[in-house]
This record gives sequence, structure tokens and C-alpha cells, in this order.
Amino acid sequence: MSGTEHNPSFGPWSEGVREMLSERDAVWASAIETTSLSSWRSGILSPRFVELVAVAVNVAVTSLDADATRRHMRAALAAGASEAELFTLIKMGTVMALHSASLGAPILIEEAGAEAVDAAASPAGTTPFTDRMKAMGQWNTAWDPFFALDPLWTDAVMATGVGIYASGVFDPKETELLSIAFDASITHMYAPGTRRHIRGALAAGATVSEIMEVLKICVSRGVESLNLGLPILAEEVARARKSAGRS
Repeated sequence: MSGTEHNPSFGPWSEGVREMLSERDAVWASAIETTSLSSWRSGILSPRFVELVAVAVNVAVTSLDADATRRHMRAALAAGASEAELFTLIKMGTVMALHSASLGAPILIEEAGAEAVDAAASPAGTTPFTDRMKAMGQWNTAWDPFFALDPLWTDAVMATGVGIYASGVFDPKETELLSIAFDASITHMYAPGTRRHIRGALAAGATVSEIMEVLKICVSRGVESLNLGLPILAEEVARARKSAGRS
């Protein structure tokens, strides 16, 4: 996973924003630049994988940041990522919406009671994709409650998971590292999944340093506040000054 040191032009930054920030507060700009570009400069993860992680935290259904997704997809392709890899990240960002059921189904069972749940549960049937996910070691016990409520729907959901985990687009270690990014991202912060995938990444051979780099890339997404806010601030200050000059 490690690679030679690399020093990209922007990392998580939109073009020109670092300069805008430096003009306003050079000391603070230097500090945030150091932290936000750390993973792009360290060489612990390859340039390709750094950008893939950045795509993950921006394309996720909890984020949906079009500008940042485009910027990091372009950088990932330039660093050697494949179309299949980026397509798989889009799939992964889609299926993470399953965490709504992970959160809600146990609460539903607790509040409705066993009898109501049994009455509402869908008819049992064959669940080949659920069985396959379990055989692959990718079943999450947090999914048991919604499986109990609707096993056939759950199996359809697991078909999408098999399509990702069994595709071979990413190796097991990369799959776990990317899954950490989705779950630990600031717009999601799903602790059970983060723990499960950190455990899986370590078992797949990831180092503590590699996992920490993924977390640091998640933190670097904070720069999107600057990418969004600084140009708007400049425009609105200019508009206010122009308006004041006419009054």
C-alpha cells in the first residue's frame, strides 16, 4: 500500500482557496494546510488510494458533494485508478444507506414487542445472498433485526453487497480500508461499522498507520467548509461594500 512521497497541487482544496485563506490568516492557513495535506504528502498510502478514499467520503450517500467527488475522481484517474474502482465506490456509497435499517429495526422490535413483530414479519423463504454473505464472513450481526422483520427484502439487499464484496475489484484490505472511510466519515460517524471494518482491515493485513491515514483523509474533508465558504464570503463582502458605496 505504501508508495513514494507525492505532493499534489491541491489535495482536498479547490483551486485558489488556499491562497484566499492565506491572505486572510497566514498562520492559521499554514496549520490547516499541514494537517489537510498530510496523507497526500506522507506516502503511507499510494496516490491512487488516497484519492479513492477521498472519493469515498464525498460520494457517500451521507455526503453527496458533487464538486469534491468530481475533483477527486479526476485526481484518482490521473493517479492510475480504474473506472471499475470508481464505479464500485459509487455502489459502496449507495448501500451504506442500509444503516437506517441497522439503527431503526432494533428500536422497532423493542418498541413494538415480539408479538407485533412476528405478525408483521414477511413470510420466510430462501435467502441465498444472505447465506453467501455469511459464508464470506461479511455478515453483520447488526443486520439480524431487520432480517427477522423482512428476510426476503434483506436478501435482496445482500445481493447488492455480494456484488461488491465478491467482485474482486478491490482486494480484501482495500475493501476494508474504504469501508472504514465510509463509516468514519464526518457525515456518517457510524461506530459499529467503523469498529467492524477496522477489525477486518487489521485481519486483512492493514497497518495501524494505514488505517490512521484513512481517518486523516476523512478529517481533511473539513476543508470543504473553506472551499464553500471563502468564495461566498469574498463575494458577499464585495457586494456589501459596493452597496455601501452607493448609499
